Amino acid sequence: MSADAEPANGTPGTGSIARERFDVDGIAMVRLLGPQDRLLKVVESQFPLVRVLVRSNEVTLEGDPVQVEGARRLVGELISMVRNGQDLGSSDVETSARMLRDDPRSSPAELLSQAIITTRGKSIRPKTLGQKNYVDAIDQNTIVFGIGPAGTGKTYLAMAKAVQALQRREVERIILTRPAVEAGERLGFLPGTLNDKIDPYLRPLYDALNEMMDPDVVPKLLATGTVEVAPLAYMRGRTLNDSFIILDEAQNTSPEQMKMFLTRLGFGSRIVVTGDITQIDLPAGASGLQLVTRVLSDIDDIHFARLTSEDVVRHSLVGRIVDAYTKYDAERQVRKFERDHPEETTGANRRERRAPLNRGRYSGGNSRGGEKS
Repeated sequence: MSADAEPANGTPGTGSIARERFDVDGIAMVRLLGPQDRLLKVVESQFPLVRVLVRSNEVTLEGDPVQVEGARRLVGELISMVRNGQDLGSSDVETSARMLRDDPRSSPAELLSQAIITTRGKSIRPKTLGQKNYVDAIDQNTIVFGIGPAGTGKTYLAMAKAVQALQRREVERIILTRPAVEAGERLGFLPGTLNDKIDPYLRPLYDALNEMMDPDVVPKLLATGTVEVAPLAYMRGRTLNDSFIILDEAQNTSPEQMKMFLTRLGFGSRIVVTGDITQIDLPAGASGLQLVTRVLSDIDDIHFARLTSEDVVRHSLVGRIVDAYTKYDAERQVRKFERDHPEETTGANRRERRAPLNRGRYSGGNSRGGEKS
């Protein structure tokens, strides 16, 4: 890649024009453009005062000097990514732009290009800064809680780290578990053996496992116990040594179940607990995941990683759906408080409580990016 720049002096809206030119080879250009030039259109959406022009192997950025400089850094990072063989999507462009806005000295290409594992030609890597912090926390702590909304990669990245640890012989087995709680509907009597009955609850874990390992190898690992997938009830009374243990859908554990699970930890083992506290399916009572964030908040070697709607890597609508529901739930809680405490809901007090609702970002109950406990 080479870039030629004309002087970029001025401030947004002054009428001055700056230009930056990049020479990009054919394969990298195809990856950079995306289908129907979609990725460069995302670049333009991030910098409304910049036009992106493509001719042959040349990309030209033209427009407001300050925004051209920001677009130059972004396009440079994207070119580095595609040269490293990374497939880009719209979310990668948006995330990289946000990272550069937050910290102009950061390098999205460096932070987001490190693959956890590569299987069947597909690399699994964190796609947002929040995910990168989550993955790093798994490397640095014995117990990690990944808390966030749907689509943030909580379970998927934990599974990738488990497979990586097994391949590196850091652990002798992988244990995957989740509570057998129905999600809002009664399934009724399920026919078949015990494994047939619990299979629907564990199917998401099997699916992720088959994506990350050779499908022919998975049955053998399951048969030998190297990989174990079981409901949470099977954990009672066990001590799990030299294992990578993942508890999924932890918001549906009771406080007693959470305590039971965490005390299964043996020597040479690591635990990752994932869940979304906005999707609790328990019929009644407190969630073990909600309680544990308070009980274990001051213990070393335990980390709470908070993923947000900014870390959603599914369709872009998913992030907006998460934010909309988060805002709705917050408003409903305020209305309930006002009904229950009418004497405290007048004047300035009411305005002060409603002000945070305008921020409208899923936080899982705390700041984004995780906290070291």
